[in-house]
Amino acid sequence: MAGAQETERLNGMDADDVVLSVRDITVAFGDKVILGKLSLDIRRGEILGFVGASGAGKSVLLRTILGLNAKQSGMIELFGIDVDKADDLERLRIDMRMGVLFQHGALFSALTVLENVQVPMREYLDLPKALMDELALLKIELVGLPPDAARKFPSELSGGMIKRAALARALALDPDLVFLDEPTSGLDPISAAEFDELVVKLRDTMDLTVYMVTHDLDSLFTACDRVAVLGDKRVLVEGTIEDMLKSEEPWVKSYFRGKRARQLDLAARA
Repeated sequence: MAGAQETERLNGMDADDVVLSVRDITVAFGDKVILGKLSLDIRRGEILGFVGASGAGKSVLLRTILGLNAKQSGMIELFGIDVDKADDLERLRIDMRMGVLFQHGALFSALTVLENVQVPMREYLDLPKALMDELALLKIELVGLPPDAARKFPSELSGGMIKRAALARALALDPDLVFLDEPTSGLDPISAAEFDELVVKLRDTMDLTVYMVTHDLDSLFTACDRVAVLGDKRVLVEGTIEDMLKSEEPWVKSYFRGKRARQLDLAARA
């Protein structure tokens, strides 16, 4: 988790440091309202953990931000640009500044790891094959996969390797903002902890901003600078882990201080 200096830096940021701003977003499927006038900001350089009960709409918000779901009302700004008012060139530039690790990795089964990582490059860039190979191998190494993983297909990879390969693809265009949808889901505790450490390291070395949808308490405690809790179709509470542990909001209290929650010595971590 971020130390005191990192937290102070984030708290002192102004509006220019907000890379994603969601304002009064409403999303409905038919007559069922999933999100109602939800607002949320993500600050440059932070890892934000986004949590909530199953079915609350965490992935719906993520897909709406990415333009994969339609919204009924509200505004989404990415890098200071209202996406509804962006022209085609602005939208293209925004897309190139974002990377996404979808739930379960979502690798293309008929492509090798190398080819999967190259998908964004082929979509947005016009590069010689040799250069794309070199760049893709660099991303594969960056996420901690061995070089021989590049020629393997997803079916030949372990769960942890699939997540790393998907992360390599998310980093293919050197994005500023990375979305991670349940990145440690299905991983054993050791692999999950290693993945969390990798995300923090990449944030620090690549100057990333990370939006992480997760149920993993360990990820929230060890990797996230701030946490936002979704409930009743909006953000109920947001703040540091310390704020979550002090909250009297029933769901937040049950989640962070319930029977399955980790009991940490906050003073030792400060």
